[in-house]
Amino acid sequence: MKAEFIEKIYAGWLAKIIGIRYGAPIEGWTYEKIKNIYGELDHYPVDYHEFAADDDSNGPLFFLKALEDGRHGYDVKAQDVAEALLNYAPFEHGFFWWGGYGISTEHTAYLNLRNGIPAPMSGSIEQNGHATAEQIGGQIFIDTWGLVSPGNPDQAARFAKEAASVTHGGNGIYGGIFVAVCISYAFIEHDIRKILEKGLSYIPEDCEYAYVVRKVMEFYEAHPENWRDCFQYIFENFGYDKYPGNCHIIPNIAVMILSLLYGEGDFSDTLSICNMCGWDTDCNVGNVATIMGVRNGLEGIEYEKWRKPINDFLACSSVIGSLNLMDIPFGAVYIAKLAYAVAGEKMPEPWGEIAEKRIDSCHFEFPGSTHAIRVRVGGLDARARVERETAVMNTNETAASGCRSLKFVAKPVEPGENVYVYKKTYYQPKDFSDSRYDPSFSPLIYPGQTLHASAYIPEYGYASQVSLYVKELRSGKIYESEKQELKKGEWKTLEFHIPAMEGALLEEAGVCFHVEGKHMDFFDYVGMIDDLYADGNPDYSIELEKEQEEVWPGLHREISQFTKLKGLMYLEDGELHLSCADFAEAYTGRHDWEDYSAEFTFTPLTGADHMVNVRVQGAIRSYAVGLLADGKIAILKNDNGYRVLTDAPFAWENGKKYTITVKAVGNTISAIADGAELLKITDEEHPYLQGSVGVSMLRGTHDKYRRIAVKGI
Repeated sequence: MKAEFIEKIYAGWLAKIIGIRYGAPIEGWTYEKIKNIYGELDHYPVDYHEFAADDDSNGPLFFLKALEDGRHGYDVKAQDVAEALLNYAPFEHGFFWWGGYGISTEHTAYLNLRNGIPAPMSGSIEQNGHATAEQIGGQIFIDTWGLVSPGNPDQAARFAKEAASVTHGGNGIYGGIFVAVCISYAFIEHDIRKILEKGLSYIPEDCEYAYVVRKVMEFYEAHPENWRDCFQYIFENFGYDKYPGNCHIIPNIAVMILSLLYGEGDFSDTLSICNMCGWDTDCNVGNVATIMGVRNGLEGIEYEKWRKPINDFLACSSVIGSLNLMDIPFGAVYIAKLAYAVAGEKMPEPWGEIAEKRIDSCHFEFPGSTHAIRVRVGGLDARARVERETAVMNTNETAASGCRSLKFVAKPVEPGENVYVYKKTYYQPKDFSDSRYDPSFSPLIYPGQTLHASAYIPEYGYASQVSLYVKELRSGKIYESEKQELKKGEWKTLEFHIPAMEGALLEEAGVCFHVEGKHMDFFDYVGMIDDLYADGNPDYSIELEKEQEEVWPGLHREISQFTKLKGLMYLEDGELHLSCADFAEAYTGRHDWEDYSAEFTFTPLTGADHMVNVRVQGAIRSYAVGLLADGKIAILKNDNGYRVLTDAPFAWENGKKYTITVKAVGNTISAIADGAELLKITDEEHPYLQGSVGVSMLRGTHDKYRRIAVKGI
């Protein structure tokens, strides 16, 4: 696989996010409404503070997990993708549109899967009928199957067919195949017409999808002057009124083809035309943008207009909170890592080391990438200006490793002030402009871990000392490493072992530049950072009395640090309550923790299935220690359903407080209650070797939780 494909994968994934953000504010609008309000909409219609999660990015990222988690290796099958859906999507909230059974295609398929109807029957016409099965979702979640198959349309088509069939049938599947093949082929072909023909070559010639694509192509050949004439033709012959359901795939692919042809190869023009056509704008523009991002590369995407407002930030809304802050370079490296693995090849450096050892690091190796880094200035006293002019920019001027780093500017700054260059490691509702698809988060960094970064001051910069730091959210307290002198023109590599903490939530991590000098003049401060990341084991506790309800717009409410699969969850008298009619689960911590102990202090209140979880990889992948009926304690494994691995007598009772410690070391899980080890099991059958922590229950249970403490082993 060509090394330059890695950058094209980033360009395609970045472009997907650009297209989603561009189209989201006018989703469902008609052409007339867009024209009447905006005239020509050639820019982001909303200046979001932060753009919340979207179904068009959730699905592509998390369905791709089937390549890692599935039971068929890289020969992925529909049921592997189905289990990724069940594992990473919350139950009937967030992630995508839960419009009801028989109304929302994805909701329908999800409930089919939950109730034992396997894929691909779960999304088929036979099960759900034409109207439901042929909505737009078959193609809007498909981009990553093309990105993970660069220059390999055969593979893209095979993957896309399996993935789309989980939730769709008929033209819904053909659309997924077509879009994935176009993305894959755009890695090696520049001619738009040839890209479209390649996509058509993988679907039946006589299907309605192919017919509509060809009719739009024919109209363009006969009338290439004005895209609005083509849109009128589509509106009259293939408009929404001609097809059933809320968002049928046929009208939307028609305007996608229109924009790809009339855009004449220009990234901005293609996206603008697609967005002006209306209908399912975020979906259509997102798909078109991925094709064009791969085809044109990063140099074809205008930085100030499209990239700068995003700042590489991406929010998701899976059940795994630490994956819901996966920046765009993280996603791109993850896709590229899988692409190389599927191809049976080794990634070139520095990508191999980044992918294997610090995939979520801020490495800045993609041209223009910023990893959502921010800059702020700490004033000398209460009278100092709070807001300063700041900027970040990717540079190849110098680097601590690889070829690129991040340059920052802050002004005005005076000696004695601190310049903080950081990544937000936790987000709250106040950080967002909206609540699209109900995001919720767990922190990216925890007490006990080690923070790494490199810092640099150019010869034309100002003398400084430098340290690493983290900021605790509730107290605002900053914990930092020892200050070190930073010599001009020399990179300084730094480490900071974050101390263990009780009840802390870290919201920032980064580099602090302590500005030196004796003069009182204000000046522009310039520096660079590189390779910002954290590793090592956590050592912290969650004291539930310190957690808060996070209130988003509408009815969206979350408990800080937690993501919920299902159930009633609330805070009362300093404790977290969780209850259910059938089942309930909630999770916290990082997705990639390996060996650790987790101590849970909780009180079972009603019911007979009280469980605490470790190595949580999602809704259907975890271990649990449970207080079960008939006076038993058990270690269970959730493998798309809980089963007991081992149990022992334990005379527990509702209303009594318990402290249970679960240790996960390698593939061995042990349970300690009241200071005594009661159970131990070694899982030899596809063990889960990393994951976060959580709490869960079955069959009408209600528990309350006082404390969770996690410490690496």
